[in-house]
Amino acid sequence: MQAVELIRKKRDGGVLDTDEINWLIEQYTQGAVPDYQMAAWLMAVCWRGMDARETRDLTMAMVHSGDELHVRDIVSPVIDKHSTGGVGDKVTLAVAPLAAACGIAVGKMTGRGLGHTGGTVDKLESVQGFRPELTREEFIHILKTEGVVLAGQSADLAPADGKMYALRDVTGTVESIPLIAASIMSKKLAIGCSHLLLDVKFGSGAFMKTVEKARELAQAMVDIGRLAGIHTVAALTSMEQPLGCAVGNALEMMEAIAILRGEGPEDVSELCYHDVAELLVMTGKAQTMDTAEQQVQQAIRSGAGLAKLAAVIAAQGGDARQVEQPHLLPQAPYKVMLTSPHTGYIAAIDAEAIGLASMRLGAGRFRKGEPVDHRTGLVLQAKVGAYRQAGEPLVEVHARSEAEARDLFETLLACYRWSDTPVQPGALIHEVIRP
Repeated sequence: MQAVELIRKKRDGGVLDTDEINWLIEQYTQGAVPDYQMAAWLMAVCWRGMDARETRDLTMAMVHSGDELHVRDIVSPVIDKHSTGGVGDKVTLAVAPLAAACGIAVGKMTGRGLGHTGGTVDKLESVQGFRPELTREEFIHILKTEGVVLAGQSADLAPADGKMYALRDVTGTVESIPLIAASIMSKKLAIGCSHLLLDVKFGSGAFMKTVEKARELAQAMVDIGRLAGIHTVAALTSMEQPLGCAVGNALEMMEAIAILRGEGPEDVSELCYHDVAELLVMTGKAQTMDTAEQQVQQAIRSGAGLAKLAAVIAAQGGDARQVEQPHLLPQAPYKVMLTSPHTGYIAAIDAEAIGLASMRLGAGRFRKGEPVDHRTGLVLQAKVGAYRQAGEPLVEVHARSEAEARDLFETLLACYRWSDTPVQPGALIHEVIRP
């Protein structure tokens, strides 16, 4: 076979057979197919799509490109949680330790930022010394001793996805349902959890702009999970505005800590607590959502959730003091407040544009392998539905210089729509898809 033949076949709307997909992924993983050819094939997939069998075959080829952990044979039940990404989405940072504090083992492999959306690994690396790269033995040891592990994409687990994930970010090939489904599920199957909760975003700040596309992606992943024997549930959640108030790595880490203390913004806190309650019911640790929610609130009041985050960060080499004292996290040298130009109600906030503005401050990547500045980002002072008077705080910009912050003001103001009459924010959780 030749890579160019498979590029042409998919470009022209053809369906690749199992052997062709296996060959392409194997050769790319081994370095025999270069990035530029894989980028061309990924673009062809974005354009032409893949059917259900192709998507399943791509997922399994990526799983088999490296080691498989089979953690459910070691700890059971063991859960994983994944979000398709959005602006201000720090949910995993709160859900994973909170679930572990409620008695559910969490084996989590997470990624870096894609496009305008932040990555959980980037946020965790704002903690000094935190090490996301773990060996198989380290992953299992931390899971068994702490009940939760937050690992980055390793070279051993689904290495094909690791290479493709970084390439998609810089080649305009992120927004493809088959590629997203295969990428997410290959990591989950490689770990081998018993239960998986998916948070599939839709709206201006998500890769899936409509609820219909989000539902299509969610159903594809639930189907893959069912075929692999993983109890998979998907929640469709809104990303029409940034989630929470903080956008940027260390800033989002601080907000996750606030959520674990019961002091976070209402919208993101509600989603985190719902996710943990859903996991408790899925795994049989609670019989009803009401009982599960009571367990979650107890873990927050007792401080067990926050203590678990500090413990897993310490186990992975990080400075746990920065969890217990979040003011020790990296801070930008300049904080400049953008004030409201209008008196009225905030009718909408363009989440994608907010994410791109944060990238311009250094909080995200425009090119593959580019470093991020963990200090920078944005803190929204008001969300959709809030009333602001002209001159009141709107966005706090955390930047490397005052000029850099002020250069962003016009861009940020364009993210907002205003209303003279009260505005009611839409529901955050749209629906839940179960097998």
